[in-house]
Amino acid sequence: MASVDRNDLENCIGSSVKVCIHGEEGEDMAPWLDKKVKKLANCPDNTHLRIYFDNHYFFAVPFTSEVKQTETEWSAYDQKAGLYYVIKSEGKPL
Repeated sequence: MASVDRNDLENCIGSSVKVCIHGEEGEDMAPWLDKKVKKLANCPDNTHLRIYFDNHYFFAVPFTSEVKQTETEWSAYDQKAGLYYVIKSEGKPL
């Protein structure tokens, strides 16, 4: 399984996507949100990738997360926190 690589999400910049952070299957799940990816950046200590949806709000995904990617979905699992960070494309491939 791959780890988080900023290059995997470069095609998302400027695209409309659905995003969700959730725990294990069967647990309560936050709703999917419609967002547009504005930019990608490393956090100041280079431990997380920030996926910005505007100039202020972002996901911070640990670089050590295990990534699964298909043509239309990117999912990173942070084993330490037990959380999945998921991005689904709305139209074009990721």
